[in-house]
Amino acid sequence: MARASALLMMAWLMLSCSVTTTTRRTAYPKMYEERPASILIMPPINETNHVEAKEFFFTSLAQPLAERGYYVFSPFLSMELLQQESANDAEVFVEGSMKPFLDFFGTDAVLFTRIKKWEKASLLSQMYVEVEYILKSAKTDEIIFQKSANVTVDLSVNSGNGLVDLLAGAISTAVTDKIVAARKANRFILADMPFGRYSPEYGKDGDIPAREKHITAVVR
Repeated sequence: MARASALLMMAWLMLSCSVTTTTRRTAYPKMYEERPASILIMPPINETNHVEAKEFFFTSLAQPLAERGYYVFSPFLSMELLQQESANDAEVFVEGSMKPFLDFFGTDAVLFTRIKKWEKASLLSQMYVEVEYILKSAKTDEIIFQKSANVTVDLSVNSGNGLVDLLAGAISTAVTDKIVAARKANRFILADMPFGRYSPEYGKDGDIPAREKHITAVVR
């Protein structure tokens, strides 16, 4: 019995040693090397049939980035300036040089997003969102942070009464739900981005385990 226990313990130790955890510093080395302080958000690339997805996502990206400790250029002001320069079509720039944005805005990094799924299940009070985030250095054009996610956003109202909750979820306004869904999805997914220099946690999170490059999750 003792021999069997010892063998089991050795097997467990060997398995534990073989499992390695990827830290944020390992997953996003360019973020720690370049230490971007400012981010310009480009209008999302909407690959769905839902036109409104682009606006809801665009207007809900700034807050979670600011909460991570980055200076974020005002989406509304930057959109106006980009339109004046005929540069608001993100599809044209995502594979190109970021130098024009460095010269014009003085930004350290440029964030591109691709919305691949944006669907609402009315009776279930859920939004199904699939999105990709690509943060590129304005100085080197390299991708310094990339994440994709397929998330189910729970928009249900929890009163303790199943029938009441079902009805409340069904009659809630579509606009409100989609705004909330965009905010929840962006905050959840961007929570894996290393802290920026305006956060008190800046430079302290390198050893924190990083999430997978592609995330599948339920967000509440």
